[in-house]
Amino acid sequence: MSNSSDSSQVPFAPHPVTAAEVIPGDLIALTPADAERACWYVVTHTLPETPETIRVTLRPPLGGTDHDAILGRDRRVISGCRRLDVGAVPRLVSDDLAGVEFREGDRVSSLRVVDPGADEVSYVRRWGVWHRDLDGGTGEVASDAEVRDRADAEHVVRHRPRPERVAAVGGPRRVVVTGLGAVTPLGVGVDALWRGLLDGRHGIRELDGEEFAELPVRVAGTVPVDPAELLPRAAARRMNRAAQFAVLAAREAWGDAGFVAGGTRESGVDPERVGVSLGAILGDASVLVGGDRKLRDKGPRGVSPLTTPMTVPSQAASQVSLDLHITGEARTVTAACASGTEAIGAAVDRIRYGRVDVALAGGAEAVVTPAIMASFAAMRALSTRGVADGSSPSRPFGKDRDGFVNGEGAGVLVLEAEEHARARGARIYCEAAGWGLSADAHHMAAPDPSGAGVALAVRRAVRDAGGHVVDVVHVNAHATATVEGDLAEAEALRAVFGRRNVPVTAIKGHLGHLQGAAGGVEAVATVLTLHHGVVPATLGAGEVDDSIGLDVVTGVARELPRGSGSGDLALSNSFGFGGHNAVLALRRVG
Repeated sequence: MSNSSDSSQVPFAPHPVTAAEVIPGDLIALTPADAERACWYVVTHTLPETPETIRVTLRPPLGGTDHDAILGRDRRVISGCRRLDVGAVPRLVSDDLAGVEFREGDRVSSLRVVDPGADEVSYVRRWGVWHRDLDGGTGEVASDAEVRDRADAEHVVRHRPRPERVAAVGGPRRVVVTGLGAVTPLGVGVDALWRGLLDGRHGIRELDGEEFAELPVRVAGTVPVDPAELLPRAAARRMNRAAQFAVLAAREAWGDAGFVAGGTRESGVDPERVGVSLGAILGDASVLVGGDRKLRDKGPRGVSPLTTPMTVPSQAASQVSLDLHITGEARTVTAACASGTEAIGAAVDRIRYGRVDVALAGGAEAVVTPAIMASFAAMRALSTRGVADGSSPSRPFGKDRDGFVNGEGAGVLVLEAEEHARARGARIYCEAAGWGLSADAHHMAAPDPSGAGVALAVRRAVRDAGGHVVDVVHVNAHATATVEGDLAEAEALRAVFGRRNVPVTAIKGHLGHLQGAAGGVEAVATVLTLHHGVVPATLGAGEVDDSIGLDVVTGVARELPRGSGSGDLALSNSFGFGGHNAVLALRRVG
């Protein structure tokens, strides 16, 4: 539907005339009030009715049906001072929507045909609600009943059914999450993580080692057990701390996915069709520091031959592949604090396009070391609060936030091609539906305050998932509890979601910032949120900063929105120094 008569260049100068002066082609409003509200008609025909009256046939200027009006010859009407080609104004009739059974993806367009300057407005049905804008965040929606009532004398309505979808042969495969594993400051295992999140507990502790004594900040999110004690002694000696975390998390995820302990051979899985994709910034910085100390204290002979292989950030991925006998690939992604999320996204694509069928993906990090702590403190990035009062010093989105808390741990997901998972009868948590990347190109450490790069990554993740902004029902925010970082992320989310109140939570108040492992652990939490339908509260954000402007879940956990008008996507955000932005989109199933 469109205005088929081009009169936009003719000056629009409404003025009163008598009905006797009206001729076919004139654009008129029957009353000043009609002119005020842009209700105009084209005169298609005039005919004397009586010596005192004229029958005038009128049609809306953008098309519609004709109707007659009997006007006194001296009756004053408003002329728009425009002449239109009557033959170019189409006859249009609204579609009858009374008996139509609407489906998801249907489109309805409405045009106010009496307004020469009107634009067609379209609504798309999604989640049982008609949305005017699926991605702009306007929040304007209509019900089925309201859409059916759109057609009237002033509007022409068209219904465009959703086109039938044809399955693409050889297209990208759907990727699902079948297993979870975690080692965090809340304990070893996914259950310890989830219980701690729901109970509102944190795992941030005082660092009592002698090497931390002189530091200005001495709190961190540390794993409460020695991972080496949970592994065979000989194997643990060849792994750095981050790799130990990764192997424990990977073993848990592997078993949670329904595979047999031991690895691919024991599970009857082709090891060449399984991959590992882990994120890390440094992995374990203490190995290199320790090697340098031994070099200075004891000379070259004091340096262990394992120093180099245990220093590289890729050690975690290689140790997981060794432990579970995975030969398909073992990749490491280093993208600052976005490393874990980007590693998961990379694994999604490797499965989508047939490179592997199964992947263990996530992140592992162990950088609670004196030098790293001192560096972060020198940047004034760390919270200076202690833990003596029992509250978390990490306060994402909180009005009194003063910096992040350094942390360590690992989070691993088992990702799998859907047909592979269903063929073996696996339990499916959710779909790993898409992911998005962007770069701020703003500063080596500070985020872009506009949030433009973050917003781009969010939109790309939603688009990659084949969805729309209205589909998002939850965001697990990066929210490190730095003043600038939280504001930039909030700015981005407001830009993407507009007036929609999407429940947002952040778990760094429970754990601290796990650096390269943060994306892996937060993805585990987001999967559990979708699976259980519960959004954990944001610990530490007792009073949310007024400038945030988001629906931050605080106090107690909240049920995830379901039903009419709700979507199916949850996002897990990760952003890192240098402007690395990564967002994972997960879709609930069932």
